[in-house]
Amino acid sequence: MSSEELARKLQRRLDTEQRDTKPGSPVQTGAGEEDPPPVKPATAVNGDATSELTEKLNRRLDIHDGTAKPKQMKVFNPYTEFKEFSRKQIKDMETMFKRFDSGKDGFIDLMELKLMMEKLGAPQTHLGLKNMIKEVDEDYDGKLSYREFLLIFRRAAAGELQEESGLMALARLSEIDVSTEGVLGARDFFEAKVQALSVRSKFEAEIREEQEEKKRVELERKQRRAAFKELQSTFCS
Repeated sequence: MSSEELARKLQRRLDTEQRDTKPGSPVQTGAGEEDPPPVKPATAVNGDATSELTEKLNRRLDIHDGTAKPKQMKVFNPYTEFKEFSRKQIKDMETMFKRFDSGKDGFIDLMELKLMMEKLGAPQTHLGLKNMIKEVDEDYDGKLSYREFLLIFRRAAAGELQEESGLMALARLSEIDVSTEGVLGARDFFEAKVQALSVRSKFEAEIREEQEEKKRVELERKQRRAAFKELQSTFCS
Protein backbone atom coordinates (compact mmCIF):
# COMPACT_ATOMS: atom_id res chain seq x y z
CA MET A 1 0.00 0.00 0.00
CA SER A 2 1.41 3.39 -1.05
CA SER A 3 1.79 6.23 1.42
CA GLU A 4 -0.91 8.23 -0.44
CA GLU A 5 -3.49 5.43 -0.12
CA LEU A 6 -2.63 4.94 3.54
CA ALA A 7 -2.97 8.69 4.11
CA ARG A 8 -6.41 8.81 2.49
CA LYS A 9 -7.72 5.85 4.48
CA LEU A 10 -6.42 7.24 7.73
CA GLN A 11 -7.87 10.69 6.96
CA ARG A 12 -11.31 9.18 6.31
CA ARG A 13 -11.09 7.29 9.59
CA LEU A 14 -10.17 10.44 11.49
CA ASP A 15 -12.99 12.39 9.81
CA THR A 16 -15.49 9.71 10.84
CA GLU A 17 -14.29 9.75 14.44
CA GLN A 18 -14.51 13.54 14.57
CA ARG A 19 -18.08 13.53 13.21
CA ASP A 20 -19.08 10.89 15.78
CA THR A 21 -17.76 13.05 18.62
CA LYS A 22 -19.71 16.14 17.43
CA PRO A 23 -23.52 15.54 17.59
CA GLY A 24 -25.57 17.55 15.14
CA SER A 25 -22.80 17.89 12.61
CA PRO A 26 -23.90 17.08 9.05
CA VAL A 27 -23.19 13.57 7.90
CA GLN A 28 -21.62 13.32 4.50
CA THR A 29 -22.62 10.46 2.29
CA GLY A 30 -20.18 8.59 0.19
CA ALA A 31 -22.36 8.64 -2.94
CA GLY A 32 -20.59 10.21 -5.87
CA GLU A 33 -17.88 11.43 -3.59
CA GLU A 34 -14.33 11.37 -4.83
CA ASP A 35 -11.43 10.47 -2.59
CA PRO A 36 -9.89 13.56 -1.03
CA PRO A 37 -6.41 14.51 -2.22
CA PRO A 38 -3.48 13.15 -0.17
CA VAL A 39 -3.07 15.21 2.94
CA LYS A 40 -1.12 14.76 6.07
CA PRO A 41 -3.26 13.25 8.84
CA ALA A 42 -4.32 15.42 11.71
CA THR A 43 -2.52 15.23 15.02
CA ALA A 44 -3.27 12.67 17.71
CA VAL A 45 -6.93 11.87 18.52
CA ASN A 46 -7.74 10.88 22.09
CA GLY A 47 -4.17 9.72 22.62
CA ASP A 48 -4.95 6.15 21.44
CA ALA A 49 -3.22 3.91 18.93
CA THR A 50 -4.46 6.18 16.12
CA SER A 51 -2.23 9.01 17.35
CA GLU A 52 0.84 6.81 17.20
CA LEU A 53 -0.02 5.71 13.67
CA THR A 54 -0.65 9.35 12.72
CA GLU A 55 2.77 10.43 13.95
CA LYS A 56 4.49 7.60 12.12
CA LEU A 57 2.60 8.38 8.92
CA ASN A 58 3.42 12.08 9.20
CA ARG A 59 7.07 11.18 9.57
CA ARG A 60 6.88 8.82 6.60
CA LEU A 61 5.25 11.44 4.39
CA ASP A 62 7.82 14.04 5.42
CA ILE A 63 10.62 11.67 4.48
CA HIS A 64 8.88 10.91 1.17
CA ASP A 65 8.52 14.63 0.43
CA GLY A 66 12.07 15.38 1.51
CA THR A 67 10.94 17.76 4.26
CA ALA A 68 11.72 15.56 7.24
CA LYS A 69 13.96 17.09 9.85
CA PRO A 70 16.67 14.82 11.27
CA LYS A 71 15.85 13.54 14.72
CA GLN A 72 17.94 15.09 17.43
CA MET A 73 20.00 12.44 19.18
CA LYS A 74 20.18 12.89 22.91
CA VAL A 75 23.77 13.16 24.03
CA PHE A 76 24.47 10.77 26.88
CA ASN A 77 26.69 12.18 29.62
CA PRO A 78 27.40 9.53 32.28
CA TYR A 79 28.87 12.08 34.70
CA THR A 80 25.66 14.10 34.89
CA GLU A 81 23.19 11.20 34.70
CA PHE A 82 24.99 8.91 37.16
CA LYS A 83 25.94 11.48 39.76
CA GLU A 84 25.97 8.87 42.53
CA PHE A 85 29.26 7.54 41.12
CA SER A 86 32.60 9.30 41.15
CA ARG A 87 34.49 10.04 37.95
CA LYS A 88 36.97 7.28 38.76
CA GLN A 89 34.19 4.75 39.20
CA ILE A 90 32.62 5.70 35.88
CA LYS A 91 36.01 5.57 34.18
CA ASP A 92 36.53 2.07 35.60
CA MET A 93 33.10 1.00 34.31
CA GLU A 94 33.89 2.45 30.89
CA THR A 95 37.22 0.61 30.79
CA MET A 96 35.52 -2.67 31.67
CA PHE A 97 32.80 -2.09 29.07
CA LYS A 98 35.32 -1.38 26.31
CA ARG A 99 37.44 -4.38 27.31
CA PHE A 100 34.58 -6.77 26.64
CA ASP A 101 33.15 -4.88 23.65
CA SER A 102 35.29 -6.97 21.32
CA GLY A 103 33.34 -5.84 18.26
CA LYS A 104 34.10 -2.18 19.09
CA ASP A 105 30.56 -1.20 18.09
CA GLY A 106 29.60 0.42 21.39
CA PHE A 107 27.52 -2.54 22.55
CA ILE A 108 27.99 -5.80 24.46
CA ASP A 109 26.02 -8.51 22.70
CA LEU A 110 25.07 -11.96 23.94
CA MET A 111 28.35 -13.66 23.02
CA GLU A 112 30.45 -10.83 24.46
CA LEU A 113 28.44 -11.00 27.68
CA LYS A 114 29.00 -14.76 27.75
CA LEU A 115 32.76 -14.22 27.52
CA MET A 116 32.62 -11.54 30.21
CA MET A 117 30.82 -13.78 32.69
CA GLU A 118 33.24 -16.63 31.99
CA LYS A 119 36.20 -14.32 32.59
CA LEU A 120 34.62 -13.17 35.87
CA GLY A 121 34.27 -16.78 37.00
CA ALA A 122 30.45 -16.82 36.91
CA PRO A 123 29.45 -18.50 33.61
CA GLN A 124 25.76 -18.33 32.70
CA THR A 125 23.42 -20.43 30.58
CA HIS A 126 22.13 -19.07 27.28
CA LEU A 127 18.78 -18.31 28.90
CA GLY A 128 20.51 -16.70 31.86
CA LEU A 129 22.46 -14.40 29.57
CA LYS A 130 19.29 -13.37 27.73
CA ASN A 131 17.58 -12.61 31.04
CA MET A 132 20.56 -10.50 32.14
CA ILE A 133 20.28 -8.34 29.04
CA LYS A 134 16.49 -8.18 29.26
CA GLU A 135 16.62 -6.83 32.81
CA VAL A 136 18.31 -3.56 31.75
CA ASP A 137 17.60 -3.51 28.00
CA GLU A 138 15.58 -0.28 27.84
CA ASP A 139 15.49 -0.04 24.04
CA TYR A 140 14.80 -3.78 23.47
CA ASP A 141 17.63 -4.25 20.99
CA GLY A 142 18.92 -7.44 22.65
CA LYS A 143 22.30 -6.03 23.69
CA LEU A 144 23.83 -3.75 26.30
CA SER A 145 24.71 -0.15 25.55
CA TYR A 146 27.18 1.70 27.77
CA ARG A 147 24.32 3.43 29.58
CA GLU A 148 22.52 0.13 30.19
CA PHE A 149 25.81 -1.30 31.47
CA LEU A 150 26.01 1.53 34.02
CA LEU A 151 22.44 0.78 35.07
CA ILE A 152 23.64 -2.61 36.31
CA PHE A 153 25.89 -0.96 38.91
CA ARG A 154 23.26 1.64 39.83
CA ARG A 155 20.68 -1.05 40.54
CA ALA A 156 23.22 -3.22 42.34
CA ALA A 157 24.26 -0.37 44.62
CA ALA A 158 20.61 0.51 45.26
CA GLY A 159 19.76 -3.09 46.17
CA GLU A 160 17.36 -3.47 43.24
CA LEU A 161 18.87 -6.67 41.83
CA GLN A 162 17.98 -10.15 42.98
CA GLU A 163 20.66 -11.73 45.13
CA GLU A 164 21.22 -14.71 42.82
CA SER A 165 20.82 -12.88 39.51
CA GLY A 166 23.52 -12.86 36.87
CA LEU A 167 23.69 -9.07 36.93
CA MET A 168 24.42 -9.09 40.66
CA ALA A 169 27.21 -11.59 40.05
CA LEU A 170 28.61 -9.32 37.34
CA ALA A 171 28.54 -6.29 39.63
CA ARG A 172 30.04 -8.18 42.56
CA LEU A 173 32.84 -9.87 40.67
CA SER A 174 33.94 -6.81 38.72
CA GLU A 175 36.94 -4.89 40.00
CA ILE A 176 34.84 -1.72 40.32
CA ASP A 177 34.43 -0.51 43.89
CA VAL A 178 31.17 1.41 44.37
CA SER A 179 31.49 1.60 48.14
CA THR A 180 32.07 5.36 48.14
CA GLU A 181 30.16 7.22 50.81
CA GLY A 182 26.89 8.60 49.51
CA VAL A 183 25.95 5.70 47.24
CA LEU A 184 22.64 4.21 48.28
CA GLY A 185 23.15 0.73 49.68
CA ALA A 186 26.87 0.87 48.96
CA ARG A 187 27.94 -0.64 52.27
CA ASP A 188 25.81 -3.74 51.80
CA PHE A 189 26.95 -3.95 48.19
CA PHE A 190 30.61 -3.74 49.20
CA GLU A 191 30.21 -6.43 51.85
CA ALA A 192 28.43 -8.69 49.37
CA LYS A 193 31.19 -8.07 46.85
CA VAL A 194 33.86 -9.01 49.39
CA GLN A 195 31.98 -12.19 50.17
CA ALA A 196 31.70 -13.06 46.48
CA LEU A 197 35.39 -12.37 45.96
CA SER A 198 36.16 -14.57 48.94
CA VAL A 199 34.23 -17.43 47.36
CA ARG A 200 36.04 -16.89 44.08
CA SER A 201 39.42 -16.75 45.87
CA LYS A 202 38.64 -20.05 47.60
CA PHE A 203 37.73 -21.61 44.26
CA GLU A 204 40.94 -20.30 42.68
CA ALA A 205 42.94 -21.60 45.65
CA GLU A 206 41.46 -25.06 45.13
CA ILE A 207 42.39 -24.93 41.45
CA ARG A 208 45.96 -23.91 42.29
CA GLU A 209 46.17 -26.72 44.85
CA GLU A 210 45.06 -29.25 42.25
CA GLN A 211 47.62 -27.92 39.79
CA GLU A 212 50.38 -28.11 42.40
CA GLU A 213 49.37 -31.68 43.20
CA LYS A 214 49.57 -32.63 39.53
CA LYS A 215 53.02 -31.05 39.28
CA ARG A 216 54.19 -32.93 42.37
CA VAL A 217 52.94 -36.27 41.03
CA GLU A 218 54.56 -35.61 37.65
CA LEU A 219 57.86 -34.70 39.33
CA GLU A 220 57.85 -37.87 41.43
CA ARG A 221 57.11 -39.93 38.32
CA LYS A 222 60.07 -38.37 36.51
CA GLN A 223 62.33 -38.95 39.50
CA ARG A 224 61.33 -42.62 39.68
CA ARG A 225 61.91 -43.02 35.95
CA ALA A 226 65.35 -41.37 36.22
CA ALA A 227 66.27 -43.61 39.18
CA PHE A 228 65.15 -46.68 37.27
CA LYS A 229 67.22 -45.73 34.22
CA GLU A 230 70.23 -45.08 36.42
CA LEU A 231 69.83 -48.46 38.11
CA GLN A 232 69.35 -50.14 34.71
CA SER A 233 72.51 -48.57 33.33
CA THR A 234 74.44 -49.77 36.39
CA PHE A 235 73.44 -53.40 35.80
CA CYS A 236 74.06 -53.20 32.07
CA SER A 237 77.55 -51.68 32.35
